[in-house]
Amino acid sequence: MQDLLLIGQFPPLAQELIDSEFRCHSLAALEHDEALRTSVRGIITRSNCAVPADVIEWLPNLGIIATCGVGYDLIPVDVAARCNVIVSNTPDVLNDAVAELCVGLLFALLRRIPQADRFTRSGAWRTNAFPLGVSLAGKKVGIVGLGRIGKEIAKRMMPFGVTLSYYGRTDQRLDLRFEPDLHQLARDSDILILTSPGGRATEHMIDAAVLDALGPQGYLLNIARGSVVKEEDLIDALSRGAIAGAALDVFDAEPDIDPRFFELDNVVLLPHVGSATNETRMAMARLTLDNLHRFFEDGTALTPV
Repeated sequence: MQDLLLIGQFPPLAQELIDSEFRCHSLAALEHDEALRTSVRGIITRSNCAVPADVIEWLPNLGIIATCGVGYDLIPVDVAARCNVIVSNTPDVLNDAVAELCVGLLFALLRRIPQADRFTRSGAWRTNAFPLGVSLAGKKVGIVGLGRIGKEIAKRMMPFGVTLSYYGRTDQRLDLRFEPDLHQLARDSDILILTSPGGRATEHMIDAAVLDALGPQGYLLNIARGSVVKEEDLIDALSRGAIAGAALDVFDAEPDIDPRFFELDNVVLLPHVGSATNETRMAMARLTLDNLHRFFEDGTALTPV
């Protein structure tokens, strides 16, 4: 059984699966055992956990970093490449779960489902009518970053009678309108859905200018990365009514969410649960382990980044 450095926490069932196939060790354990540090050839982690560059350089026989998730912006891939370390992720197996959550989150935002639940529980329904919500049908939906998950979301949006457009690095020649200007996409959209990757290239791409372009009747939904949104500008836009509302599953410094979000009634907040179903997390764990097994067999990975 191979030794791994474990960074981050996995759901109990996933951790049981991991422990049945590999020996996992903490960073602290490696710091106190030189022989163990030398024996570790793999890191297993989650996509919301940072893998420090100095840890990669500190492990002399490291050959693979297997992250359980699609995003790898918290892994210094340039350092890994320089050290001849493979980085693998788990694409595709979580697409359905994230797309499903996006649809649910969108309806929670437009129809004010969390607020309606609180309204009913409080007994306010006895004396007042709950305010009207907003329909999805007929809306113009812009998707920022039409990758695997973005395409699954687009597929699920079509039956609701929306008009779809997307922004990305290239025109993919699809049956959807491509908009090369992010600000123009925001101006043309009633709803802006973020599915772009994290990293330096997309950091704070959704700022005050984009939010102002989206406008006071527009809604923002982020299931991508918290870093994609300049949160100071988003909080300001929500506070002054520059946009109608937002639904967020990811945050810039999660789980340390800016407490100003809690004071806003026009935002739905989730604790990064896009892929958080039993079925999906186990499928992600399985692919993560399969990447590790492949590396220990022949030095490659099934889904390298």
